Amino acid sequence: MKYLVDAAKMKSIDEYTSNTIGIPSLVLMEKAAMAIVEIMKEMITPTDRILAVCGTGNNGGDGIAAVRLLMQQGYQADVYLLGEEEHATEQTKQQLHILRNLGGNVYEDVQIEGYSVIIDAIFGVGLSRPITGRYEQVIRMINEHRNTVYAVDIPSGIHADQGKIMNVAVKADYTVTFGVNKIGLVLYPGKEYAGNTVVADIGFPTKAIESVKPNIFTYEREDIKRLPCRKNYSNKGTFGKVLIIAGSRNMSGACYLSAKAACRSGAGLVKVMTVEDNRSIMQSLLPEAILATYDPADLKNKLEVDRIVKEVKWASAIVVGPGIGISAAADHLLDIVLNYATVPVVIDADALSLLAGKTQYILKDSEKECFSDIDLPENVIITPHLKEMARLLDCSVTDIRENLLTIARNAVKGKRFVLALKDARTIVSDGSRCYINQSGNNGMATAGAGDVLTGIIVALLAQGMDRYEAAVLGVYIHGLAGDEAVRSKSTYSLIASDIIEALPLVLHE
Repeated sequence: MKYLVDAAKMKSIDEYTSNTIGIPSLVLMEKAAMAIVEIMKEMITPTDRILAVCGTGNNGGDGIAAVRLLMQQGYQADVYLLGEEEHATEQTKQQLHILRNLGGNVYEDVQIEGYSVIIDAIFGVGLSRPITGRYEQVIRMINEHRNTVYAVDIPSGIHADQGKIMNVAVKADYTVTFGVNKIGLVLYPGKEYAGNTVVADIGFPTKAIESVKPNIFTYEREDIKRLPCRKNYSNKGTFGKVLIIAGSRNMSGACYLSAKAACRSGAGLVKVMTVEDNRSIMQSLLPEAILATYDPADLKNKLEVDRIVKEVKWASAIVVGPGIGISAAADHLLDIVLNYATVPVVIDADALSLLAGKTQYILKDSEKECFSDIDLPENVIITPHLKEMARLLDCSVTDIRENLLTIARNAVKGKRFVLALKDARTIVSDGSRCYINQSGNNGMATAGAGDVLTGIIVALLAQGMDRYEAAVLGVYIHGLAGDEAVRSKSTYSLIASDIIEALPLVLHE
């Protein structure tokens, strides 16, 4: 697990390191410059002409110090200073003084196209306003030329908290960020502008990082060890009973994909509740699953409802929604689950659309203008994509896309349910913690991939994982399986069942 921080938390880490622990900021600046140079040296050659385009803040000071170190190692490197030097920070003024004493060039105007390598050190993580004027012109010039670009800490123009473009931003090939990765380098479009990101250790003590109590994190490959333990003395009941309420007439694929993913993710027993029309298909495609069918026309019958309630009470964990359709019968099924389930429930797909119309759970909040308030039982996990989330919140997809992290956190703040908001960077939140997923690829933008995810999550729940942990690990495993599958397929040809077939390769670890 690795923490991710916003601009405010990074500033606090920096200040704690310098003011409380006593490591001078100039020492950190020097180590930042050393990290930049070490990474650059893996790619640059002695014939490259290097230009550091520097602002007057400490980000600019990092770039100036890097130029000095490059010069001392025989590289051709100059500084292009943007902004008034008298307004520079004391550390940046000191770096300029040292560079000039060593004969370094500091220009107030220069032809960028004359250089093959650019160091972007204009703005750091503190940028909060759109970039205009001369700064905008220079950034556009950097992007127009075919230079190799190294960004210092964050590409100038990317919002460190949200990954937004602040009118214009540098398109970097490499970003060297310091101490802790920044949220804006993980979320899109910031991720695309950052290029290859390297998190460099420049000496921030663990105590300083922990002082800000980070509550946003991401997983790495080693986190697969968080999988539930498989006891040697066990039987199929040991690993949980999954009930998947899914599918409708001519929609058998969703329940099949979700059920098979649950089987492949360690669930001991998987039961599929679907319409009678899907019986032969499911028995043929997935004989490992138990089958229970219902007739939508019978759902007003008390005996039929009692039978379904009994199935709900049988389960260790439940999925409701994939492919069930938007009908009175489907709505009745969702009500049964919400009213009678005491075990963890994953609500997905069509059930989310039905949920959006339930005023006891989706409340209009007059203080939030167009936004609705979601209030669900504590045993629920919802897994909406952006359009489904927009229905639940009564807002636009654009509203969510542009404020992905903020909305994911606020939607669950003070509530009891768990949210997995699906996008190119899926965010899992319980209101106090946020996980941002980095596994997966664009080949997974394909029909049925979400059904596979629900199957993975419900299998982890059935094996006893905490709701939040199961949602986080499920999202991460889902992405890893997609990455594994794409090795033998391609992002063009990947289909949902390929993700399931890759699960044994991921879970083998």
